[in-house]
Amino acid sequence: MSDTTDIDTTDITVYHNPKCGTSRSVLALLEEHGVEHETVLYMDDKLSHEDFDSILAILTDPPTMLIRRDPRFKELGIAEGEVQTRAQVLRMLNKHPELMQRPIVVTGGKACIARPAEKATEFLGLY
Repeated sequence: MSDTTDIDTTDITVYHNPKCGTSRSVLALLEEHGVEHETVLYMDDKLSHEDFDSILAILTDPPTMLIRRDPRFKELGIAEGEVQTRAQVLRMLNKHPELMQRPIVVTGGKACIARPAEKATEFLGLY
């Protein structure tokens, strides 16, 4: 097990979708390392405009990466040009929260799209 003394384990939030294998893997990694965290089931507890905006403000990736390019994206007929800027992504997630990439790990004033799950290990310094 890794030493997690340099991580503020009281300040980790995971935006989780239980239907997502990668999201489940991130939670398993945190449990394996004994890292406490808050889990937000964002599809059950709908995120507000302010919640999405807060995530985008601290995201370590470009805003467009927060949008999943999955069958639902195609089904909705969304063009790439509609999800390039922070404002566009914010509008899209408010309208279609199911398109949010997951899981999102938040700590220390930063947010990371933890795909693949090992990205959470790096982001949190769990080696």
